[in-house]
Amino acid sequence: MNAEVPMVRIQPSQGWVSLKLGDIWEHRELVYFLAWRDVAIRYKQTIFGATWAIIQPLIQMVAFSLFFGQLAQIPSNGIPYPIFSYAALLPWNYFATALAKSSNSLVGQQNLINKVYFPRLVLPLSSVLAPLLDFGIAFLVLLAMMVFYAIAPTPAILLVPLLVLLSIMSALGAGLWLSALNVDYRDVGYIVPFLVQIWMVATPVAYPSSLLTDPWLYFLYGLNPMAGVIEGFRWVLLGAEMPTQLLLQSITVSVLLIVSGALYYRRAERSFADIA
Repeated sequence: MNAEVPMVRIQPSQGWVSLKLGDIWEHRELVYFLAWRDVAIRYKQTIFGATWAIIQPLIQMVAFSLFFGQLAQIPSNGIPYPIFSYAALLPWNYFATALAKSSNSLVGQQNLINKVYFPRLVLPLSSVLAPLLDFGIAFLVLLAMMVFYAIAPTPAILLVPLLVLLSIMSALGAGLWLSALNVDYRDVGYIVPFLVQIWMVATPVAYPSSLLTDPWLYFLYGLNPMAGVIEGFRWVLLGAEMPTQLLLQSITVSVLLIVSGALYYRRAERSFADIA
């Protein structure tokens, strides 16, 4: 007698549901595959390949140094402006790329969603992990710049992985909200590029947060999770002043973003296959 084949019934969840993080761990190989595929597609049929991870922030650094450092005379708290801006561009470029990719992860993978079952959280998660390769390559250039400007690393440099984790949490939290909303409202796909541009202006990439002297304005400014991340990078790598308040606010906002985003994403997940 043939053994009975176990049957698994897949049906939409009801009400507020758990995040089922165990399912993500079971499908960790799929997360790795999708992330690596995004990297391969990005550099496929390009002349410079992964060198673009270095070229892009370097060109931005030159432009920032010329217009903001030289012409506008933006202060850099005693740090040479080129490395002052480059240290901020690294986490910002990662965040902007990860946010754009994750917000479009569901709409861009609609054929996969309709045909195969897997935890849908895998899609935005793999999207925010893929740009880490670019970050790692560009980070080596930052280390070379530190040698050039004779900036010695301090023990605080060991906190870099935690700041990278905070960047991932910020990108994933916002990406979960936007990707789920993008399924129902395709306007989100058009809004994200403008949102990223405005977000960059509200982030201390080209200028230091010390320019804000009003306590209440500084508090509101700290609600931007990337403000603490970027000033944190300048602190641990370049010896800038420790941005205690901004870091605490960034941690708090990032945790709230990722928890609320994951809960909303799981609640909206039941209709992804029908709408996407």
